[in-house]
Amino acid sequence: MNLKKSVFMINKLITDLGTSRSHYNIADDLTSHKLSFYYFLFDENRVAAGKDQKLIRQFDENGIPMNSTYIDVTDQKLLYYPISIGQMGLAVFHTWLNSKKDDDKNRFLKFAEWFAANAEITENLGARWLTDVSLPQYHNPGPWQSAFSQARAINILLRGYQLTGNKDWANLAEKALISFTKPVAEGGVTSFTEWGPFYEEYTASIPTLVLNGMIFALFGIYDYVRVFPKNELAARLFSEGIATLKNILPQFNLGYWSRYNLCSAEWYPDIDPATINYQRLHIVQLECLHRITGEKVIKDYNYIYKKQDKFINALRMYHQKIQSLRKIGRL
Repeated sequence: MNLKKSVFMINKLITDLGTSRSHYNIADDLTSHKLSFYYFLFDENRVAAGKDQKLIRQFDENGIPMNSTYIDVTDQKLLYYPISIGQMGLAVFHTWLNSKKDDDKNRFLKFAEWFAANAEITENLGARWLTDVSLPQYHNPGPWQSAFSQARAINILLRGYQLTGNKDWANLAEKALISFTKPVAEGGVTSFTEWGPFYEEYTASIPTLVLNGMIFALFGIYDYVRVFPKNELAARLFSEGIATLKNILPQFNLGYWSRYNLCSAEWYPDIDPATINYQRLHIVQLECLHRITGEKVIKDYNYIYKKQDKFINALRMYHQKIQSLRKIGRL
């Protein structure tokens, strides 16, 4: 067993056990045309300190965060990670909503500028934000596209558009939708599964089907629906994504806990349970989606996962998690 990896995972476990049930607070307004607070009330100080995005290590001259790479990535140490950048940008936007100070507004606009400057744009795939690091657990050498990254870009660009009237940012957000229509093998972010189109946080040669990433992707698409309700593509992507979620949610239920993903690759664990942090994230994500959609199945699984959140079940989960981590070389 690699000592460095073991220490890293033990520290992660200790942090996970200390996760509060209530630090994911939901915004009051989830549906209006004017985008205000994000669906989760990200706090700038909390995010910057690495309490939610634990791999944030430093910030560049524009306040854009850089992540350290994960424990099993050895060829680089720091990178720009669109998902973390988007979360930090939303947290800064929340700071501005509370302060209304020009300095905070300008700090937020740096994030919209980053997404505009770092978009890879092609006619076939639209605008994408790639992460230039390997994914050893999914056998993807990188760089890789992500539905979660696409969503974060949309979240930031549309708030920047509403704040400034910059139509280029709105157009770029629209281009970000195109990759949701394309399969992963063609450079898109969608796995077309037996349950419907699944928007992938981590793209690979096989579907990885990460639940929290799928839901965060839906929040990005829904932002676009809110701002441009007549856009047929955004409305269809959101509707199809919700239908997939309703179909696939039973597959994530272990009976005592939720799965992190449904990756079926031969090298991947048969069961990879969510950590405590992700179990609680699933609960709040589903509550939020139920408020938006009113779908009974989503409400049912929100209730199921809440009832599962018990210490004895968490111990059972970690027994399974250790086996899963060993199989993919993280212990």
